[in-house]
Amino acid sequence: MAASQARQNPSGLLSIGHVLARLQDDFADLTPSKLRFLEEQGLVTPERTKSGYRKFSQAHIERLRLILTLQRDHYLPLKVIAEVLEELDAGRDPIIPGAAPRSASSVLAPKRVLSSEELRRLTGASPRFIGEAIAAGLLPAAEVFPHDAVAQVTALLKLSEQGITPRHLRPLRVAAEREAELIAHAVSTRGVKAASPAAMEGALEIADHLDTVRAGVLRRRIGNA
Repeated sequence: MAASQARQNPSGLLSIGHVLARLQDDFADLTPSKLRFLEEQGLVTPERTKSGYRKFSQAHIERLRLILTLQRDHYLPLKVIAEVLEELDAGRDPIIPGAAPRSASSVLAPKRVLSSEELRRLTGASPRFIGEAIAAGLLPAAEVFPHDAVAQVTALLKLSEQGITPRHLRPLRVAAEREAELIAHAVSTRGVKAASPAAMEGALEIADHLDTVRAGVLRRRIGNA
């Protein structure tokens, strides 16, 4: 993956401190240790000075922004993010798993939050429908929404066409909250520091496995219906 990162003019390279200053407004939990962790995982490869100091280019910063966005907004584990990056490095624009039809290039759009009006315009949902989704705990009760709310509302509208309304999905939200508690407990019993990069990666990996198990159970239940 590193081979595809553009050759840079050394005068334009930035230190870890400068990278944090560029990204921490959007990613408050970003730390030097997390940057080093992502490097250890092979997701980003900063250049090195003769003294061994890490130096980052603008291409590295955009790569980091993509990685962090896929973690935070799309809940992807690092192994899946690595696959997305490999596709990008090969010159393709892959669809983000679980967020179709959004492509990787669209993730880095300058605007990262949507107003209620924008969310309704992009999805065609009525104010009442958005209110029902919020009341069911499927969307945050906020003035603005993350961009992945578009995919969520679109899916909710499709389900509503099949007679499954947000009100029917309250048990799904409760189950998801219980799963989040289960994941947090599992990560804590491994002695991993809370909110650390390793804890985040462990939690996302468990969530990925739970999704696989859940899908299998659903398919079997549907097949036996």
